Amino acid sequence: MNTAAACCETGPVQAPANTSRIGLIVPSSNTTMETELPELFRRQSQATGHRYTFHSARAGMKRVNREELAAMVGKAADCAASVSDADVDVIAYACLVAVMAQGPNAHVGSEQTIADAAANNGHPAEVTSSAGALVRTLQEMGARRIAMVTPYVPALTQTVADYIEGAGIEVVDSVSLSVDNNLEVGRLDPQQLPGIAQKLNREGVDAVILSACVQMPSLAAVQTAEDQLGVPVITAAVATTYEILKALGHTPAISGAGRLLAGDLVPATK
Repeated sequence: MNTAAACCETGPVQAPANTSRIGLIVPSSNTTMETELPELFRRQSQATGHRYTFHSARAGMKRVNREELAAMVGKAADCAASVSDADVDVIAYACLVAVMAQGPNAHVGSEQTIADAAANNGHPAEVTSSAGALVRTLQEMGARRIAMVTPYVPALTQTVADYIEGAGIEVVDSVSLSVDNNLEVGRLDPQQLPGIAQKLNREGVDAVILSACVQMPSLAAVQTAEDQLGVPVITAAVATTYEILKALGHTPAISGAGRLLAGDLVPATK
């Protein structure tokens, strides 16, 4: 019996019923999303028994400036087609500022481009983006006023603030850490974030974005910051995880990463 031929005749290998495949499109220099998201979904698996696997496509980007961000956006469709070859259930476009730098509500077009590319490749999938996930999650939480921490230079932080405000959410205060090398962003110490967030003007805020960037590590600090600040704390990675779970129809059950991912989504107090 020709084993190879027999294997080919069986058709594509299907993921087990209790396993979901997650596709990521990340900047080539990103070192954080492929560590924080698997850890978050490991905690989800621990709570529910459902398994998740991750499959990535990378788009060239080394420095966080407008030229490289625009070039990365131009590669989104090719990356989507590539990662859809793994027959993933959902695709997350994991570069927040690359999308936001393209102008108001740009996540809508980016997500459609990715969805179309996957469908045209014969593997349609649900799609989210970190940019879209952040603003939609804040809206779902009922957040009208927020403060945030970013690793960006001030001009790009203002771009993010403008984008969030374009979604009807006031940015009361922000901190820019002014790191433009993406590898260096990934080396920032998350344990410093709660102290940085403490210095924000948080008067009347409904939530704090501890990391408005999918490359700045923050998972180790989310719960600590939320406990200290007394308001919901999310990050770009947390919001992306939340939307992936929603796309899959799964209820969040993640411990140690804030109330949102614990499944305790409560509209912010006005």
